[in-house]
Amino acid sequence: MKISKAFAIVEDLRLAVQAAFVPTVLAMLRSPLLIIRPHEVSRIFMSHVWKAFSDGIDQGGRPVKEELIRANAKGIVLDIGAGHGHTVLYLDRTKVTQYVALEPNALMHPQIRALAATHGFSEADGTLLVLPYGAEETALIRSALSGSGQDGDGADTLISVLTLCSVPAPERTLCALVGDVLRPGGTLLFYEHVLSPRADVAWWQRFWTPVWRLAFDGCCLDRATHVWIGKMDAWREGSVWGKEGEEEEHLFWHRTGRFVKKDAA
Repeated sequence: MKISKAFAIVEDLRLAVQAAFVPTVLAMLRSPLLIIRPHEVSRIFMSHVWKAFSDGIDQGGRPVKEELIRANAKGIVLDIGAGHGHTVLYLDRTKVTQYVALEPNALMHPQIRALAATHGFSEADGTLLVLPYGAEETALIRSALSGSGQDGDGADTLISVLTLCSVPAPERTLCALVGDVLRPGGTLLFYEHVLSPRADVAWWQRFWTPVWRLAFDGCCLDRATHVWIGKMDAWREGSVWGKEGEEEEHLFWHRTGRFVKKDAA
C-alpha cells in the first residue's frame, strides 16, 4: 500500500480533533466528574464529530443507500446505530410502518427526532421510536418493540450503516440481533467499511485501529463484518457487493449486503 494512502487517515483524525476537541474540553470543565467517565467523554467527542461530518458522510454513500434501502426496507425498520437518523432519507414511507432508531448516544437523539419529523415519522403517532440502547442489548430492544403498539415484538428490517464497526462483541451481537430481533422472513441490510482482502491494506487497518477507535467511539477498521454475516446459518438468501468505483487500496473498504432470514419452521 502506498504510504500516502496509508497515512491519509491522519488528516481525518486532525479534522475530527479540530471539530470536537474544544467543545469536549468545555463540557469537561462544566462537569469535572467526566474525567472519571471516559466512555461519556468519548460520546461527547463523537457527537461533535458527527455534527460536523455526518451530512458529508451520508452524501458519500447516497447512491449505495438509495439502491439498498429504498427498495428493500419495509414494515418495522430497526436502524442499528442511527446516528442523526439519516436512514429516514431513504425510506419509502408507503412501505415502512415504524422507524426505530437505535442509538446509545443520547446526545444525538434531538437530531434523530428533527430529521424523522421532516419525513413523516413521529413519536406522537407511534411511527417513530428512539431507543437509547446498544445493539448488544437485545432483551431491552425486544421489550421496547413489544410495547411500542406495533404488531409483534420484532423488526421486519434491520439496517446497519457504518455501525457494526463499533458494536461490542460484534459476532455475538449480530447473532443475537438476527436470532432474537429480526422476524422470520425479515431482511438485514448493511453498508459497512470492513477488513480489506489485501494483506498490505489489512496490515495498515490493524495498525490504525487502536488510535481510530479511541477517537471515534469504538470504531474499528479491521472487522470482517461481511464475512461474519455471510457465515451465519440464518439465511434463506443473501448477497454482498462492493461500492462502485472504490479502489481496493483504501483503508475504508466498503461492502454492501442484503440477507433474508429463513422463514419460521
